[in-house]
Amino acid sequence: MEARLKENDAVLFIDRKGRRYLKILRRGARISIRGDINADAIIGLDEGSRVKLSSSETFILLRPTYADLIPLLPRRAQVIYPKDTGPLLVWGDVFPGAVVVEGGVGAGALTIALLRSVGPTGRVVSYEVREDFAAAARRNVAAFFGETSTWTLKLRDLYAGFDETGVDRLFLDLPEPGRALDVVARALRPGGVLVCYVPTAMQLRDTVEALQAEPGFAAIESFETLLRNWHVKGMSVRPVHRMVAHSGFIVVARRLATPAGVPAAPDETARGAADAISVDDDPLDLDDDEP
Repeated sequence: MEARLKENDAVLFIDRKGRRYLKILRRGARISIRGDINADAIIGLDEGSRVKLSSSETFILLRPTYADLIPLLPRRAQVIYPKDTGPLLVWGDVFPGAVVVEGGVGAGALTIALLRSVGPTGRVVSYEVREDFAAAARRNVAAFFGETSTWTLKLRDLYAGFDETGVDRLFLDLPEPGRALDVVARALRPGGVLVCYVPTAMQLRDTVEALQAEPGFAAIESFETLLRNWHVKGMSVRPVHRMVAHSGFIVVARRLATPAGVPAAPDETARGAADAISVDDDPLDLDDDEP
């Protein structure tokens, strides 16, 4: 990406107190924050430039990073925060060239991250039942990621089944992921990764119990991420008083290659895996609570 700002770029205006304002550069348009400036005066400037608005207040101009963008994204649904997006992508093991199915698109925040991760050789297919969410996601992906041939958005209830089979990774941002395990199992390839994102402890319990009862899944993990910023100025070094604490739970599981008619009980599968690798054999096994 070149340094110079272009027409239709998303740009952050950052004031002297660090407050951030997201604007789109449209030719002929005026940008208003506290004072005005014509967008034409900004197009062509280098990223990182300073501009003075009509109020004489100076702002720094930067293209937003993903972490900058998502909290400011236009939306009608709660977005997945960047602090969760990173673990979703890492534990979901999304790689360049992967075929990924996303269930529940919301404002398109995770969609943008998935498209960036799979790259030009991968593919992302999103299912969304609400037309207003789908329309918002289309606008956001087009505005903040750009037009792409690697994304397909389907306005459909995913509980009725996915069209795709043999997919590498599958993400569910739904109230009841456990209800979708049958259709997920048909879509995911053996060894594929299922990642669920749920906001409440009761949904976490229901999702994990549904996976534990399903012989086609194993290696189940669940966790949350907390993010606390720090204030550093001179002798004052302390945690910021407000933090992004709980936002959601992440549940990860692997699809098994279970032969038809020979279901393996989840407990036996888990015990077999534990017996195969002892703590002494695995230097990464740090869980001292296991018997």
